[in-house]
Amino acid sequence: MQTDVISAELRNRFEHARRVLVLTGAGISAESGVPTFRGGGNSAVWKGMPFDVISSARMVERDLPAVWEWFDYRRSLLQSLHPNPAHYELARWADLFSEFTLVTQNVDGLHQAAGSRDVIELHGSVWRARCVSCRTSYEIVPDKQRLDDCHGCGAWLRPDVVLFGEMLPPGAFEVAAQRAAKCQLCFVVGTSALVYPAASLPEIAKAAGAYVCEVNPERTPLSTICDEVLTGKAGEVLPLTGKS
Repeated sequence: MQTDVISAELRNRFEHARRVLVLTGAGISAESGVPTFRGGGNSAVWKGMPFDVISSARMVERDLPAVWEWFDYRRSLLQSLHPNPAHYELARWADLFSEFTLVTQNVDGLHQAAGSRDVIELHGSVWRARCVSCRTSYEIVPDKQRLDDCHGCGAWLRPDVVLFGEMLPPGAFEVAAQRAAKCQLCFVVGTSALVYPAASLPEIAKAAGAYVCEVNPERTPLSTICDEVLTGKAGEVLPLTGKS
């Protein structure tokens, strides 16, 4: 990809911005081979159950072992995958700005694997379990047996992710929205811009006067409000921004 796809305006704003917020979605991880589970075919169904059924709050109440089987399978897919250049570039950005906020809708942990710190995970992580009673969370270590019960209260553990029919984790979106309202530059990377409230973050940034840039292989409903739309893969586009 040619470096001239980045406008002089964006380069200038990137060079001088102090407060930057980035929102990432499934597209950035798809470049690492992470299935989106929304694209149809066999990936959208697990043992005869649609993705939005097996990944639902109702299913946790009805058949928690089946939910764990599904998420154990998802983690098994992730174990052989690695961050791509876009993940590593965003990890580098944390050291370029006085206030850098990385917000993700992804649950795969690839941002952290690339070295990103203090990631706001709007939808949780497949690498954590959470107590259904006291909400204590536990890390899930690859190749080690995960816990079934809470050490503290003895209640069952469930995947620490936001399932269909559930609210976002307390405080996560509120912090992200506060940062969005203060940022000078906002990047939206690899998201369909269809899932709210996450999709409202660039809208909040735009309303507060930020320069909003979308990076995606195709246009989305958000494209019309963006100041700049960079069409392409995040792993190819983000390293071209030019600040070292």
